[in-house]
Amino acid sequence: MEERTIPYIEGDGVGPDIWRAAKLVFDEAVKVAYAGNKRVKWLKVLAGEEAYRETGSYLPEETIEILKTHKIGIKGPLTTPIGGGIRSLNVAIRQILDLYACIRPVKYIPGVPSPLKNPEKVDMVVFRENTEDVYAGIEWPSESFEAKRLIRFLEEEMNQKINPQAGIGLKIITPYGTKRLMRMAIRWALERNRKSITIVHKGNIMKFTEGAFRQWAYELA
Repeated sequence: MEERTIPYIEGDGVGPDIWRAAKLVFDEAVKVAYAGNKRVKWLKVLAGEEAYRETGSYLPEETIEILKTHKIGIKGPLTTPIGGGIRSLNVAIRQILDLYACIRPVKYIPGVPSPLKNPEKVDMVVFRENTEDVYAGIEWPSESFEAKRLIRFLEEEMNQKINPQAGIGLKIITPYGTKRLMRMAIRWALERNRKSITIVHKGNIMKFTEGAFRQWAYELA
């Protein structure tokens, strides 16, 4: 029988409970799909609260190296560490492994109640930027030294009036990040004979970020 090793992170909170149920489904799905000729060998790796208790790190280097080696993994919900260091384990994993696309299929399941008139027509896949825009995670809390410093700079150098108690975050969008996301979406659509791609943006208000995202996406398409 052919085996494929897949690392998994149980996660925090209800993560272990979710994983125990999910593993049964995954194993049965592989069994049915491959007529019992293949199976998954699950390899537990640590991240989150369990990792911190055992290693003193919320995201051990060993975990990252294993994920890089196997190029696949399953992750449960992870807590956000309190205090300094990593502000979001999810963001850290995305950025370290450059997981730039969040791919979310949206399809109606027959029998499930829906407010839509024709829910059976719902069949789309959302490709969301995962490492740029506000997901870059570059931000500072209200009243922090960094936020006050940036507010002062924007007022003095850019003539922008900002409430001094504001929390500040940066919206980072680049041609490179936009086009590689769009390229992935186009390839996915062509390989599956999809008829259209929709670019979702707020370019009428944020012309130099959202508007640029739209323009760079059109350039590639």
